[in-house]
Amino acid sequence: MSLMPIADALALLLQDVDRRDTEMVPLEKANHRILAQDVTASRTQPPFAASAMDGYAVRAEDAAHAGAELKVIGEAPAGHSFKGFVSKGEAVRIFTGAPVPDGCDSILIQENAHRSEDSISVIEPPKAGAFVRPAGLDFSEGQTLLSAGKKLNYRDLALAAAMNHAELPVVRKPVVAILATGDELVRPGGNPGPDQIIASNHLGVAGLVEDCGGEVLDLGISPDDPVVMAGLVSKAVQAKVDILVTLGGASVGDHDLVQDVLGDQGMDLAFWRIAMRPGKPLMAGKLGQTKVLGLPGNPVSSLVCSLLFLKPLLARMLGDIAPRDDETDAILGAALKENDRRQDYIRARLEFDESGRAVATPFERQDSSMLRLLADSGALIIRPPHAPALDAGATVKILKL
Repeated sequence: MSLMPIADALALLLQDVDRRDTEMVPLEKANHRILAQDVTASRTQPPFAASAMDGYAVRAEDAAHAGAELKVIGEAPAGHSFKGFVSKGEAVRIFTGAPVPDGCDSILIQENAHRSEDSISVIEPPKAGAFVRPAGLDFSEGQTLLSAGKKLNYRDLALAAAMNHAELPVVRKPVVAILATGDELVRPGGNPGPDQIIASNHLGVAGLVEDCGGEVLDLGISPDDPVVMAGLVSKAVQAKVDILVTLGGASVGDHDLVQDVLGDQGMDLAFWRIAMRPGKPLMAGKLGQTKVLGLPGNPVSSLVCSLLFLKPLLARMLGDIAPRDDETDAILGAALKENDRRQDYIRARLEFDESGRAVATPFERQDSSMLRLLADSGALIIRPPHAPALDAGATVKILKL
């Protein structure tokens, strides 16, 4: 089987992927969720003309000059309106947020009034309409203020609350089952034998899933035993997960069992082996309604493949069909050799020169087992197949991390 170009593989992976179902969640759980429907205001804000300052509600014509005397006939704290009508020469003590009494059109702030028992004298006259928030200043009932497809943030939640919504319609989080495979793997904190290593890929992939708005079902680590592996795959299918991610075991070695196990379970294989580095032994398919993504076992390969394939798959399931926006240009910080037939994603340090231009300097070693270099990278330099050799200072495409 020939190596498939990345663009073709991604198109196959995203084929026939629809947005997940809608669910209602309380505002307290809606942060960072994707809004599924437009949200309109169920009330006008403010619902009445309100005072923007502490002071006195007056008629501007009665307080038009310094020294004017007004009789204080009542009080309006926030949450309690003055029930009467304010006539000529009268004022009402008012506090921020309280409704402006009938008959008043302005607020004389308390710093500009001198109080003497039940009357005030004007120190500095207010302009007509001063410090009055008109009804509907912020928004009106029926107005659409939050649009479908928006990733909600803390400001949106505050706005939704002001609109009097206790819950919001959001896109259901795609559930991603993650299955690590291999006799050599031990969970972090365990006691590896002399021939074993600590499993790391599953945690990195799980973190990316959560960052992208998905929910993780950790299936644990399967030994190289087809019966155990098949049981864990069946667990994912029974849970009706949206995506099953396997880690390792998708190649063609004697102990690489994942593809055979998935085939026995009924997986339709979409593609296997991609023209990219790192990550050539990437596999994708479909098991019933579950998308399957078989990631390579090497840590860097699995995480780079997650970034290039799992991230856009999750975005599509959440209703985001926009193209990638994290690719940009940078200045190459060190020379690169001519590339072969695979598209390279080269770990690089990202810095900025005195003019503010991004400078990407590739690390000398690019072994796909070296997680430390990925953690230290600010970008991946993208090298198309058969790209010519480049000197330092050339312009390259990068994928910002």
